[in-house]
Order: sequence, then C-alpha cells, then structure tokens
Amino acid sequence: MSTDAQTTVDPAEVAKFEAMAAEWWDPTGKFKPLHMMNPVRLDYITNQIAAEFGRDLVEVEPLKGLRLLDIGCGGGLLSEPMARLGAEVVGADAAAGNIPVAQVHAEQMGLDIDYRHTTAEALADAGEQFDVVLNMEVVEHVADPLAYLTACQRLLKPGGLMVASTINRNPKSFMVAIVGAEHVMRWLPKGTHEWSKFITPEELADLIVKAGLTEVDRKGMVFNPLRWSWSISDRDLSVNYAMTSVKSTN
Repeated sequence: MSTDAQTTVDPAEVAKFEAMAAEWWDPTGKFKPLHMMNPVRLDYITNQIAAEFGRDLVEVEPLKGLRLLDIGCGGGLLSEPMARLGAEVVGADAAAGNIPVAQVHAEQMGLDIDYRHTTAEALADAGEQFDVVLNMEVVEHVADPLAYLTACQRLLKPGGLMVASTINRNPKSFMVAIVGAEHVMRWLPKGTHEWSKFITPEELADLIVKAGLTEVDRKGMVFNPLRWSWSISDRDLSVNYAMTSVKSTN
C-alpha cells in the first residue's frame, strides 16, 4: 500500500468495505445489490470496450491483448469476468481485507488476476498504463473526486477507455439508495452511502473533462421492483448510472 500523501482514499469509507470483505461472494449477503446488478454492468462495460477497440464479443476471448485495471475491485466481481474474456487484469483496492478474499476466489476459479492492495495514485506514480480502467461505484467514496479521476486518466494509455459508474444525487436516489437499500430492504449496512457524496451526471461529466478525458457515452442502470431485475436505460439516469470516456491519442 502506498503511503503517498496525495492519496484520495477516505479511511472511513475503506473501513466500511473492509468490515464486509468476507461477504463479497455471498449473493444473499451484504453485496446482494452488486450481484443483482452485475450482469447489467458487465453488458454495458463489454459493449463499450467492444465498440472502442473493435472487438467481437462472440469470440472466445474478445478482450485478449487488452490490459485492464479494475480500481476498487472489492472481491473481484468484475475482475473475474474480465479475465475470462481474455483481458490481462489488475485488480486494485485500498481496503487490504478485500485482496486475500479476491485472490483466493480467483485461484479457486483457475483465473490469473494480479490483485494489489494499492491506490490509483500510487499506480499512476509508478507509471502503470492500461487500455481500460473500470471505475465502478468508487468515485462517491473518495475524498477528492477530481484528483481521483485525474489519477485514473494518468493510468490510461493514449486512446484508452474508462468506464465509471456512481449514484445520482436527488430526492429519488436518497429514497432508493439509502432509505430503500439500507433501511427498508437492508441490502446494505446503514451508513454505507452518504447522500451528500453522490454525484449528478452533469457533475461527473464536468469532472471527467477537467481530468483530461472526453465523454463518449452515458446510460442509466434501472432496477424494476416488479420484475426484480436491472436494465440499461438511455433516459433514466435518476439513481444508478454509468459514463464512458476516452483519453486523447495526442
């Protein structure tokens, strides 16, 4: 773990997820919402990567030859499918307790994933470079979103792609992501999220530009309580959403 004073890690946020580390791979545990959302997240991510790099997703290993960073990897819910699709995957997390959980599960699955207890800033300072950076449900937990996204930009090769997802900030997201998920459904421990740290799509788009990237796509991820399922939406970004951006080749 880097001791770089420039880190954007928020120790209190790291502690929340470290306390839940052992439950990452329990689909009925504290990370049930992520397990439920994961197929939709993967669909969005893989389609964005395929479009940017001209890959055919029906191939056996369509992401072969791409180096990918899953920042805030947790237990590896995204790192593992990316590795199965052929990418060379580095999974990084500021919570030390997540790494052994991810390593053991990857070994059990027969996957070769480079998991590290480190930060985006430390990786950037070390000169690491990636074709793809997955930045999923992290930016609302860091101390300085712009500094964090700038570190992610530094980690991208020219022409590289970043997929970021987070939660919008409005009355609906408060009711759904905090009251609903934490208090009513009890999918997450109370206090997992802070509504004041949620980021609107307009704010994230502005931060992405300031970090030196260009937005190319944004979509909502919508939960339907009647069908008990998630879907991608072109219009509804009111709660969960994802945004894709690219780094200039210049």
